[in-house]
Amino acid sequence: MAGIVNYIKESFEELKNNVSWPTWAEAQSLTILVAVFSIIFSLAIWGVDTVFSKVVGFYFKFING
Repeated sequence: MAGIVNYIKESFEELKNNVSWPTWAEAQSLTILVAVFSIIFSLAIWGVDTVFSKVVGFYFKFING
């Protein structure tokens, strides 16, 4: 159990002293960038899904006559 506690303490120490954190403004701009690209990507996936759905629906209507 002492090993786990020591690991957690060392992990927090690493985060506090050795990780270079972005500034608040940089974090905000990167968050907005990720949100915008996530929305764009989800719209692209929705569009491709809609097209494939229409194609498959047309195919089955064509097969069934």
